[in-house]
Amino acid sequence: MNQPRNDADRMRRRDLHDAAAGLTGPRLLPWTTPEGKPCYLSTDGCGYLATLADNIESVQIGMGKELLEYARSTTAPGTKILTATEYRWLACRLTEALADALRVADSRGQRLPDPEDEAEEEEGDGDV
Repeated sequence: MNQPRNDADRMRRRDLHDAAAGLTGPRLLPWTTPEGKPCYLSTDGCGYLATLADNIESVQIGMGKELLEYARSTTAPGTKILTATEYRWLACRLTEALADALRVADSRGQRLPDPEDEAEEEEGDGDV
């Protein structure tokens, strides 16, 4: 059995597999390492971790929507004025929700096909 000898060999084989499968690259996951570094998954979009990532993204977006609704209701004219601590809490949660939403958008955007590549493929389809 011929196995990769080091991490560089493993990465090369994974890249070759992904390229053969038509994958554009690793998927940005909706969570980070304890140090705050991004996590990526080499996937075809199926499997446990890809499904888990999809579900977490849905939860993050849903929580962001609920938080936005709460923020709108607390800042509407005529509502009870919050304390500085309560506004700070709200600002912190909104910041977290925005960071999650931007991460989800970035991850999903990276998985979209490049319009320039699609245009080139369509132009090439007529050539036989």
